[in-house]
Amino acid sequence: MLRSARNNIDLSQLDQMTTALEASGDVMYEWDLATDSLMWLGRVSTLLGLENNLVPSSGENFHNRINPEDLPSRMRNLTDHFAGEAYYDCEYRVRDGSGNFQWVHDRGAVEVSSSGSPTRLTGVLRPVTIRKQAEARLEYLASYDELSGHFNKLRLRESLDFALEQAIRYDNEGAFLAVGVDHLGMINTAYGFEAGDAVLVEVGERLDKSIRGADIVGRLGGDRFGVIMSVATVEEADAISDRILQTVRETPFEVNGERIYVTVSVGFVLFPEQTKTSFDAFAKAESALLDAKSNGRDCVKPYKLTSEQCENYRTSMVIGEEVKLALKESRIALAYQPIVDAQSNELVLVEALLRMYDRDGEIVPAGKFIPVVEQLGMMRVIDRRVLELALEDLVRYPHITMALNISGLTASDRSWLRALTSKVKSRPDLAERLIVEITETAALHDLEESARFVSAVRQLGCKVAIDDFGAGYTTFRHLKTLTVDIIKIDGSFIAGILDNEENQIFVRNLLGLAKALNHTTIAEFVETAEEAEFLANEGIDLLQGFHFGKPEISPDWIVEKNQEDNTVLFPQPKVIACE
Repeated sequence: MLRSARNNIDLSQLDQMTTALEASGDVMYEWDLATDSLMWLGRVSTLLGLENNLVPSSGENFHNRINPEDLPSRMRNLTDHFAGEAYYDCEYRVRDGSGNFQWVHDRGAVEVSSSGSPTRLTGVLRPVTIRKQAEARLEYLASYDELSGHFNKLRLRESLDFALEQAIRYDNEGAFLAVGVDHLGMINTAYGFEAGDAVLVEVGERLDKSIRGADIVGRLGGDRFGVIMSVATVEEADAISDRILQTVRETPFEVNGERIYVTVSVGFVLFPEQTKTSFDAFAKAESALLDAKSNGRDCVKPYKLTSEQCENYRTSMVIGEEVKLALKESRIALAYQPIVDAQSNELVLVEALLRMYDRDGEIVPAGKFIPVVEQLGMMRVIDRRVLELALEDLVRYPHITMALNISGLTASDRSWLRALTSKVKSRPDLAERLIVEITETAALHDLEESARFVSAVRQLGCKVAIDDFGAGYTTFRHLKTLTVDIIKIDGSFIAGILDNEENQIFVRNLLGLAKALNHTTIAEFVETAEEAEFLANEGIDLLQGFHFGKPEISPDWIVEKNQEDNTVLFPQPKVIACE
């Protein structure tokens, strides 16, 4: 029994406290620092997994059961608390009677003497092993593939991004390999999916044996693995690829008591010569892998550029240098296109569209340089600049609500999200007037990563829109996972909709889905009054297109209206508001 409990409360209250502790699984303790004696209240033997006679009766005995890795942290926490600098609150592992370690959450408060010296620590231990195991599993799955134990696609992409940065900085060359198991579908059909999983695990293990010590293996998904060779010539990449083929091919696999022969195909791309982004490297290596499979499988194919592609690449390099210079000389600008209410045709928000001035002061449309920027891996830099320009204009024009496009790369770029957070976290007035648009295809490329991005942006107070909806294969489940605010229908379904019955059916079905999820809908590419009227009658919320205005840099209708004494120039309709 705790002495302080006996002294300060009656027996009935002590019984109630004991019952409550036993029900919760928590344990109270009192540690007399002068005598180093420990007294317990609650089922301490159950919490610590010890026989009654082994329950620590002193602070020293208890410390001897704490995991040596955790003890220094606990001691620092105690020291800071005794000095009055911090609360005492920490988690650590305690060895049980079986020799295993159990996690506990320890919170307490110290009593001090009249001279200020600590005399007694009273606290509560709570078992948290199950929570810690769940956290460890989630942390593991965030980086590793559950089946093979290798890096998952996200972690592999991050590692490849780092390898690309190092290769560019230090003028090295490397390679990314896509390795696909041949005829895995036939193995699944003949022997079952468990057998197919066993083959994938074994292939992963053989990959580990085939590569060099500094190379990295990860699983791309399905029947495919990826290998990062941070430093490698084309000859070395080819040699490792051949070694992988031989290692998989030479020894049969044991499947359900039978011996079967399995082969793999390999496609690889060199970096930074042929690619400068992880997304592009994945795509090109898998393109080479498809060539290998088409060539009979069990072979290696490097990614190769045709003479036309080489010429296009040289042109891209010239455009890339021009974009870099434009960034340096502040020749990047935003053009704005109005988005109106479908019923009243009143202006509701604007979309910011990227533009660039050439050296002669002429405007260059985004379509002329954005594909090159994406190919050269410069999109993150561009999107950072676009964010800066957009936020500057939100401050300059306090009555506008703005939709801002970002690339698929940026949707997984945590530095861009940190930049957004730092700029709007203390400015909710800016956040509530900013809509971040991501394309449907980018969102579906890595659904889990996109869902995390959408959640983080919405927590800042911004809204999120899915752009080009209908271009991919979004399902009801995908939309529920992403929890966006706005659905922007792909323009290909709107252009000429009056004469296309299939597009009319698609729009009607989409509107039913959007209303079920309480999403706002925007139709773009609206070019005639008749199209606008038809879409309004169908129930579209907002309209955008040349019928209402073309994109303009610093349009008069923003500048002039900003000077009016109008507190709500762009009113937020109810359908836009987040619930």
